[in-house]
Amino acid sequence: MKANWVKACLVLFFFGWLAVVLYKNMLPPDLDEIELADELHPIVAEKKDELIQRANELDIPIIITAGYRSLEEQNKLYEKGRLNTGKIVTYAKGGESLHNFGLAIDFALLNKQGEAIWDMDYDGNDNRKSDWMEVVTVAKGLGFEWGGDWPGFKDYPHLQMTFGLSLRELQQGKQARGQ
Repeated sequence: MKANWVKACLVLFFFGWLAVVLYKNMLPPDLDEIELADELHPIVAEKKDELIQRANELDIPIIITAGYRSLEEQNKLYEKGRLNTGKIVTYAKGGESLHNFGLAIDFALLNKQGEAIWDMDYDGNDNRKSDWMEVVTVAKGLGFEWGGDWPGFKDYPHLQMTFGLSLRELQQGKQARGQ
């Protein structure tokens, strides 16, 4: 009888411990307790410059429309189409975007008039290939992941480098070291 009571106590202890661990992992991280980036990660910044240069060599001028973004800036973007007028432009609140950790950039093409465009079929260098996809190919070759490859929501202007870290790990304060 005593052995059954010990087993029951151990089982209860285990499930109690498991509940606490699961609960703690479900809580949103307190980003005030970690050191957040305030600019692009140095390797992301270097690869961004290389992307611009290589795209130019293909006669595809591009512009970086976003890089590091503060939590406040991210929250303002999140409010578009929800609390403020306009279309929804992001599904990530402050602290839920790799932009907030200096690990993401967004780009646009520049047309012949020098205007930013997001036309994925545009062929400004007249080589019968999508300039957009040529830039994406270069970006992937530089180590960027492309938001257009995501299984659900597609973020076509978005390029990121995670350095093997998940968003959750970044939110918990792990720093991207790079190669």
